[in-house]
Amino acid sequence: MIIAWWSAGVTSAVATKLAIDKHGIDNVTPIYFAIDSVHPDNERFISECEDWYDKKIVIERAPPKYKDQFDVIQKDKYVNGPGGARCTLVLKKWVRQRLEKDLDYSGQVFGFEYTKKEINRAIRFSEQYPEALPLFPLIENKMTKPECLHYLESQGIERPAMYHLGYGNNNCIGCVKGGMGYWNKIRVDFPDTFTKMAKAERLVGNSCIRNIFLDELDPNAGHKLKVITPDCGNFCDIEFTELLHPRVEEIYAKPEQLEMILHEET
Repeated sequence: MIIAWWSAGVTSAVATKLAIDKHGIDNVTPIYFAIDSVHPDNERFISECEDWYDKKIVIERAPPKYKDQFDVIQKDKYVNGPGGARCTLVLKKWVRQRLEKDLDYSGQVFGFEYTKKEINRAIRFSEQYPEALPLFPLIENKMTKPECLHYLESQGIERPAMYHLGYGNNNCIGCVKGGMGYWNKIRVDFPDTFTKMAKAERLVGNSCIRNIFLDELDPNAGHKLKVITPDCGNFCDIEFTELLHPRVEEIYAKPEQLEMILHEET
């Protein structure tokens, strides 16, 4: 069985389809970590992708006391910091680690796209987590996020609502990894979420943005035209991603050799 980590983002959705087409519908299992604070349109996107795959997406969750990032913040008294976002650990990473122990898998599909930055991440990831047996179908097929969007829509599947609103990813609404521009957009688009996070920060004495609480944030601060929010995937703790691996250019030129090159590296 091949696990396809499905995040409700466009890259993971297309990566899953490519994996099914390559390895067979019975050999790929899409798995989604459900979190209560995502956009309700995700339900529509899940349904349309299931019809596209002709296969159900398996829904998994963290323990019941953790329904979203606000539960994690309130119960564990931590927002974000040098060690990463606690909510990613609790809501995704621990769930993934449990499934890895329980499932007999022959590979794991990730939606890293065909850019030099993402190829670098793929190499670093493969070096640090060889036991994951990672597969990167978007890189192998030279597909970027915009191309994934186009492909989805060519199949009659509308992009998730968060993309329509101008967000670069389909993360939880109120992602603790967002910067000033992101949170000022949340202030406008989802004011109740902004207020809720501002109160949660004060409750635990820890903030999303370094050295500033949301209730102190200048409404004009941050990028206005391009919202930048890190992808909240299952592996946010990949080391050395800021250092360009010497084989990035080679893979970028010959992505069809990715699997062979990564096997050599590990």
